[in-house]
Amino acid sequence: MILFFIIVLTFFSLALMVMSMYWLFARPQSSVTARLETIDPSLVLVENNPMTTMAERVAEPLNRIVPLSAVEAQKLQKKMLQAGYRSPDAAMAFRAVQLSLVVAFPSIILTICFMFDRPLNSFLVWSLLAAGIGFYLPRLVLSSMTKNRQQRIVWGLADALDLMVVAVEAGLGLNAALNRVGDELKNSHPDLHYELEMVNLEIRVGRSREEALRNLAERTGVDDIRSFVALLVQADRYGSSIAKAVRVFSESLRTKRRQKAEQAAQKAALKLIFPLTAFLFPVIIMVILAPAVLNIIDLLFK
Repeated sequence: MILFFIIVLTFFSLALMVMSMYWLFARPQSSVTARLETIDPSLVLVENNPMTTMAERVAEPLNRIVPLSAVEAQKLQKKMLQAGYRSPDAAMAFRAVQLSLVVAFPSIILTICFMFDRPLNSFLVWSLLAAGIGFYLPRLVLSSMTKNRQQRIVWGLADALDLMVVAVEAGLGLNAALNRVGDELKNSHPDLHYELEMVNLEIRVGRSREEALRNLAERTGVDDIRSFVALLVQADRYGSSIAKAVRVFSESLRTKRRQKAEQAAQKAALKLIFPLTAFLFPVIIMVILAPAVLNIIDLLFK
Protein backbone atom coordinates (compact mmCIF):
# COMPACT_ATOMS: atom_id res chain seq x y z
CA MET A 1 0.00 0.00 0.00
CA ILE A 2 2.77 2.41 0.88
CA LEU A 3 4.65 1.51 -2.30
CA PHE A 4 1.50 2.22 -4.35
CA PHE A 5 1.15 5.59 -2.61
CA ILE A 6 4.76 6.47 -3.46
CA ILE A 7 4.26 5.49 -7.12
CA VAL A 8 1.08 7.58 -7.40
CA LEU A 9 2.74 10.56 -5.68
CA THR A 10 5.75 10.35 -8.00
CA PHE A 11 3.49 10.16 -11.07
CA PHE A 12 1.50 13.24 -10.07
CA SER A 13 4.70 15.15 -9.25
CA LEU A 14 6.17 14.39 -12.68
CA ALA A 15 2.88 15.25 -14.39
CA LEU A 16 2.69 18.57 -12.53
CA MET A 17 6.29 19.36 -13.46
CA VAL A 18 5.65 18.62 -17.17
CA MET A 19 2.49 20.75 -17.17
CA SER A 20 4.35 23.58 -15.47
CA MET A 21 7.13 23.50 -18.06
CA TYR A 22 4.52 23.56 -20.84
CA TRP A 23 2.64 26.51 -19.37
CA LEU A 24 5.84 28.44 -18.80
CA PHE A 25 7.75 27.82 -22.03
CA ALA A 26 5.76 25.98 -24.73
CA ARG A 27 2.33 27.58 -24.41
CA PRO A 28 1.53 29.72 -27.49
CA GLN A 29 1.04 33.42 -26.97
CA SER A 30 -2.55 34.63 -27.12
CA SER A 31 -3.69 37.12 -29.75
CA VAL A 32 -4.57 39.70 -27.08
CA THR A 33 -1.06 39.56 -25.62
CA ALA A 34 0.52 39.84 -29.07
CA ARG A 35 -1.55 42.92 -29.96
CA LEU A 36 -0.83 44.58 -26.63
CA GLU A 37 2.88 43.93 -27.05
CA THR A 38 2.87 45.59 -30.48
CA ILE A 39 1.15 48.67 -29.03
CA ASP A 40 3.08 48.99 -25.75
CA PRO A 41 5.12 46.25 -24.01
CA SER A 42 4.04 47.54 -20.59
CA LEU A 43 0.40 46.78 -21.44
CA VAL A 44 1.12 43.05 -21.48
CA LEU A 45 0.85 43.16 -17.68
CA VAL A 46 -2.89 43.73 -18.09
CA GLU A 47 -3.46 40.15 -19.16
CA ASN A 48 -3.05 37.38 -16.61
CA ASN A 49 0.22 35.52 -16.72
CA PRO A 50 -0.11 31.73 -17.39
CA MET A 51 2.08 31.06 -14.38
CA THR A 52 -0.23 33.17 -12.21
CA THR A 53 -3.28 31.32 -13.54
CA MET A 54 -1.72 27.93 -12.82
CA ALA A 55 -0.64 29.05 -9.35
CA GLU A 56 -4.16 30.31 -8.67
CA ARG A 57 -5.63 26.92 -9.59
CA VAL A 58 -3.14 25.14 -7.36
CA ALA A 59 -3.60 27.54 -4.46
CA GLU A 60 -7.40 27.47 -4.41
CA PRO A 61 -7.79 23.99 -2.82
CA LEU A 62 -4.75 24.54 -0.60
CA ASN A 63 -6.14 27.82 0.73
CA ARG A 64 -9.37 26.06 1.59
CA ILE A 65 -7.44 23.57 3.71
CA VAL A 66 -5.15 26.20 5.30
CA PRO A 67 -7.02 29.54 5.02
CA LEU A 68 -5.23 32.87 5.27
CA SER A 69 -6.66 35.64 7.43
CA ALA A 70 -7.42 39.07 6.01
CA VAL A 71 -4.66 40.75 8.02
CA GLU A 72 -2.05 38.20 6.94
CA ALA A 73 -3.22 38.43 3.33
CA GLN A 74 -2.86 42.22 3.41
CA LYS A 75 0.63 41.98 4.89
CA LEU A 76 1.65 39.38 2.31
CA GLN A 77 0.27 41.50 -0.53
CA LYS A 78 2.29 44.47 0.74
CA LYS A 79 5.45 42.36 0.84
CA MET A 80 4.82 41.18 -2.71
CA LEU A 81 4.40 44.80 -3.84
CA GLN A 82 7.68 45.75 -2.19
CA ALA A 83 9.35 42.82 -3.98
CA GLY A 84 8.05 44.10 -7.34
CA TYR A 85 5.04 41.79 -7.92
CA ARG A 86 2.02 43.99 -8.66
CA SER A 87 -0.40 41.28 -9.76
CA PRO A 88 -3.44 40.88 -7.48
CA ASP A 89 -2.85 37.12 -7.60
CA ALA A 90 0.80 37.38 -6.49
CA ALA A 91 -0.02 36.63 -2.85
CA MET A 92 -2.04 33.60 -3.90
CA ALA A 93 0.81 32.35 -6.09
CA PHE A 94 3.25 32.79 -3.22
CA ARG A 95 0.90 30.90 -0.91
CA ALA A 96 0.63 28.09 -3.47
CA VAL A 97 4.41 27.80 -3.74
CA GLN A 98 4.78 27.82 0.04
CA LEU A 99 2.17 25.13 0.70
CA SER A 100 3.39 23.03 -2.23
CA LEU A 101 6.93 23.01 -0.82
CA VAL A 102 5.58 22.08 2.61
CA VAL A 103 4.02 18.98 1.02
CA ALA A 104 6.74 18.25 -1.56
CA PHE A 105 9.81 18.25 0.70
CA PRO A 106 8.45 15.65 3.17
CA SER A 107 7.29 13.54 0.21
CA ILE A 108 10.83 13.52 -1.14
CA ILE A 109 12.13 12.55 2.30
CA LEU A 110 9.54 9.74 2.44
CA THR A 111 10.67 8.41 -0.93
CA ILE A 112 14.34 8.50 0.08
CA CYS A 113 13.62 6.72 3.39
CA PHE A 114 11.81 3.89 1.63
CA MET A 115 14.50 3.60 -1.01
CA PHE A 116 17.28 3.23 1.60
CA ASP A 117 15.20 1.31 4.21
CA ARG A 118 15.50 3.95 6.89
CA PRO A 119 13.51 3.60 10.15
CA LEU A 120 10.30 5.52 10.75
CA ASN A 121 11.79 7.66 13.53
CA SER A 122 14.34 9.20 11.20
CA PHE A 123 11.60 9.84 8.65
CA LEU A 124 9.51 11.80 11.16
CA VAL A 125 12.43 13.95 12.24
CA TRP A 126 13.64 14.70 8.72
CA SER A 127 10.11 15.25 7.39
CA LEU A 128 9.39 17.86 10.08
CA LEU A 129 12.68 19.57 9.25
CA ALA A 130 11.88 19.45 5.52
CA ALA A 131 8.39 20.87 6.11
CA GLY A 132 9.89 23.73 8.12
CA ILE A 133 12.39 24.43 5.34
CA GLY A 134 9.61 24.35 2.74
CA PHE A 135 7.57 26.83 4.80
CA TYR A 136 10.33 29.35 5.54
CA LEU A 137 12.37 29.09 2.33
CA PRO A 138 9.91 31.15 0.19
CA ARG A 139 9.80 33.80 2.93
CA LEU A 140 13.59 34.05 2.97
CA VAL A 141 13.71 34.30 -0.83
CA LEU A 142 10.99 36.98 -0.81
CA SER A 143 12.80 38.94 1.89
CA SER A 144 16.07 38.77 -0.06
CA MET A 145 14.36 39.91 -3.27
CA THR A 146 12.73 42.80 -1.41
CA LYS A 147 16.02 43.97 0.10
CA ASN A 148 17.80 43.78 -3.27
CA ARG A 149 15.05 45.75 -4.99
CA GLN A 150 15.02 48.39 -2.26
CA GLN A 151 18.79 48.71 -2.57
CA ARG A 152 18.51 49.22 -6.33
CA ILE A 153 15.85 51.90 -5.79
CA VAL A 154 18.08 53.71 -3.29
CA TRP A 155 20.97 53.63 -5.78
CA GLY A 156 18.80 55.19 -8.48
CA LEU A 157 17.16 57.78 -6.25
CA ALA A 158 20.13 60.18 -6.30
CA ASP A 159 20.19 60.22 -10.12
CA ALA A 160 16.42 60.71 -10.17
CA LEU A 161 16.69 63.71 -7.84
CA ASP A 162 19.38 65.35 -10.00
CA LEU A 163 17.25 64.86 -13.10
CA MET A 164 14.20 66.25 -11.30
CA VAL A 165 16.10 69.39 -10.28
CA VAL A 166 17.12 69.96 -13.89
CA ALA A 167 13.57 69.31 -15.15
CA VAL A 168 11.88 71.59 -12.61
CA GLU A 169 14.40 74.40 -13.12
CA ALA A 170 13.82 74.09 -16.88
CA GLY A 171 10.16 75.02 -16.33
CA LEU A 172 8.35 71.68 -16.12
CA GLY A 173 5.64 71.07 -13.55
CA LEU A 174 5.94 68.36 -10.93
CA ASN A 175 3.81 65.83 -12.84
CA ALA A 176 5.69 66.44 -16.07
CA ALA A 177 9.00 66.27 -14.22
CA LEU A 178 8.08 62.90 -12.67
CA ASN A 179 7.08 61.62 -16.10
CA ARG A 180 10.29 62.87 -17.69
CA VAL A 181 12.50 61.44 -14.94
CA GLY A 182 10.75 58.08 -15.21
CA ASP A 183 11.40 57.95 -18.96
CA GLU A 184 15.08 58.81 -18.50
CA LEU A 185 15.58 56.06 -15.88
CA LYS A 186 14.03 53.30 -18.01
CA ASN A 187 17.32 51.63 -18.93
CA SER A 188 19.61 52.58 -16.05
CA HIS A 189 17.23 52.05 -13.11
CA PRO A 190 14.18 50.04 -14.27
CA ASP A 191 12.75 49.46 -10.78
CA LEU A 192 12.51 53.17 -10.03
CA HIS A 193 11.24 53.77 -13.58
CA TYR A 194 8.31 51.37 -13.03
CA GLU A 195 7.43 53.00 -9.71
CA LEU A 196 7.44 56.52 -11.16
CA GLU A 197 5.42 55.27 -14.11
CA MET A 198 2.85 53.86 -11.69
CA VAL A 199 2.68 57.26 -9.96
CA ASN A 200 2.00 58.97 -13.29
CA LEU A 201 -0.68 56.40 -14.18
CA GLU A 202 -2.43 56.89 -10.84
CA ILE A 203 -2.45 60.67 -11.34
CA ARG A 204 -3.86 60.24 -14.85
CA VAL A 205 -6.78 58.09 -13.68
CA GLY A 206 -7.86 60.75 -11.20
CA ARG A 207 -6.04 60.18 -7.93
CA SER A 208 -4.58 63.15 -6.16
CA ARG A 209 -0.86 63.74 -6.37
CA GLU A 210 -0.45 63.38 -2.61
CA GLU A 211 -2.21 60.00 -2.59
CA ALA A 212 -0.18 58.73 -5.55
CA LEU A 213 3.08 59.77 -3.89
CA ARG A 214 2.11 58.13 -0.59
CA ASN A 215 1.28 54.94 -2.48
CA LEU A 216 4.78 55.12 -3.95
CA ALA A 217 6.25 55.15 -0.45
CA GLU A 218 4.08 52.18 0.59
CA ARG A 219 4.97 50.14 -2.50
CA THR A 220 8.70 50.58 -2.13
CA GLY A 221 9.11 50.51 1.65
CA VAL A 222 12.27 52.65 1.42
CA ASP A 223 12.86 55.26 4.12
CA ASP A 224 14.51 57.69 1.69
CA ILE A 225 11.48 57.46 -0.60
CA ARG A 226 9.20 58.23 2.37
CA SER A 227 11.28 61.30 3.22
CA PHE A 228 11.26 62.38 -0.42
CA VAL A 229 7.47 61.95 -0.64
CA ALA A 230 6.96 63.94 2.57
CA LEU A 231 9.19 66.69 1.13
CA LEU A 232 7.21 66.87 -2.13
CA VAL A 233 3.86 66.86 -0.32
CA GLN A 234 4.88 69.68 2.02
CA ALA A 235 6.44 71.73 -0.77
CA ASP A 236 3.32 71.31 -2.90
CA ARG A 237 0.97 72.07 0.01
CA TYR A 238 2.72 75.23 1.20
CA GLY A 239 3.76 76.51 -2.23
CA SER A 240 7.51 76.55 -1.63
CA SER A 241 10.11 76.09 -4.34
CA ILE A 242 10.20 72.43 -5.35
CA ALA A 243 13.53 72.74 -7.16
CA LYS A 244 15.28 74.23 -4.14
CA ALA A 245 13.77 71.64 -1.78
CA VAL A 246 14.74 68.74 -4.05
CA ARG A 247 18.28 70.13 -4.44
CA VAL A 248 18.74 70.33 -0.66
CA PHE A 249 17.35 66.81 -0.22
CA SER A 250 19.63 65.49 -2.98
CA GLU A 251 22.69 66.97 -1.28
CA SER A 252 21.67 65.51 2.09
CA LEU A 253 21.06 62.12 0.46
CA ARG A 254 24.49 62.07 -1.15
CA THR A 255 26.05 63.09 2.19
CA LYS A 256 24.19 60.24 3.87
CA ARG A 257 25.38 57.75 1.25
CA ARG A 258 28.97 58.95 1.63
CA GLN A 259 28.75 58.54 5.40
CA LYS A 260 27.39 55.01 4.98
CA ALA A 261 30.27 54.16 2.63
CA GLU A 262 32.81 55.51 5.12
CA GLN A 263 31.14 53.56 7.92
CA ALA A 264 31.26 50.36 5.88
CA ALA A 265 34.94 50.96 5.08
CA GLN A 266 35.75 51.41 8.77
CA LYS A 267 33.88 48.23 9.67
CA ALA A 268 35.80 46.24 7.04
CA ALA A 269 39.01 46.21 9.11
CA LEU A 270 37.16 44.83 12.13
CA LYS A 271 35.35 42.21 10.07
CA LEU A 272 38.63 41.00 8.55
CA ILE A 273 40.06 40.14 11.98
CA PHE A 274 37.98 36.97 12.40
CA PRO A 275 38.77 35.29 9.04
CA LEU A 276 42.42 36.28 9.33
CA THR A 277 42.61 34.83 12.84
CA ALA A 278 40.80 31.65 11.88
CA PHE A 279 42.38 30.87 8.50
CA LEU A 280 45.46 32.95 7.68
CA PHE A 281 47.37 33.20 10.97
CA PRO A 282 47.43 29.43 11.67
CA VAL A 283 48.85 28.77 8.22
CA ILE A 284 51.55 31.43 8.69
CA ILE A 285 52.48 30.01 12.08
CA MET A 286 52.71 26.49 10.63
CA VAL A 287 54.90 27.65 7.76
CA ILE A 288 57.23 29.56 10.10
CA LEU A 289 57.47 27.00 12.89
CA ALA A 290 57.35 23.77 10.83
CA PRO A 291 61.12 23.66 10.01
CA ALA A 292 62.05 24.34 13.63
CA VAL A 293 59.65 21.65 14.88
CA LEU A 294 61.06 19.13 12.41
CA ASN A 295 64.62 19.90 13.53
CA ILE A 296 63.66 19.49 17.20
CA ILE A 297 62.03 16.14 16.44
CA ASP A 298 65.15 14.96 14.60
CA LEU A 299 67.38 15.99 17.52
CA LEU A 300 65.23 14.34 20.19
CA PHE A 301 64.61 11.03 18.45
CA LYS A 302 68.00 10.34 16.91
